[in-house]
Amino acid sequence: MEVFAITKNIPMSAQKMREVVRQIQGLPALEAESILAIVPRKGARFVAKTLHSAIANAENNNKMRPETLRIKEAVAGTATSLKRFTPKARGSAGPIIKRRCHIKITLSDE
Repeated sequence: MEVFAITKNIPMSAQKMREVVRQIQGLPALEAESILAIVPRKGARFVAKTLHSAIANAENNNKMRPETLRIKEAVAGTATSLKRFTPKARGSAGPIIKRRCHIKITLSDE
């Protein structure tokens, strides 16, 4: 059986988040949690929070044991970007794009 959790609109680019997400794909869920606790990146906190939510969903909604869960899929995709402008020389404007992302973690007991 599969269980998932999604965290949306995280204020970080999907490219930076994918570096963290790739480290935990295919691992047992509890081992992935311990790995994320020592990864020194900002994205690791968001991924750990999403993973913890997915484990809680499996325990409370489907009566699954956390020891049997494996990460089947972990994806970081792009979300809508905030577009801002900063003043430049001679009255022109330069764009600032503040990127956001979504994280989806799917757990399986198989």
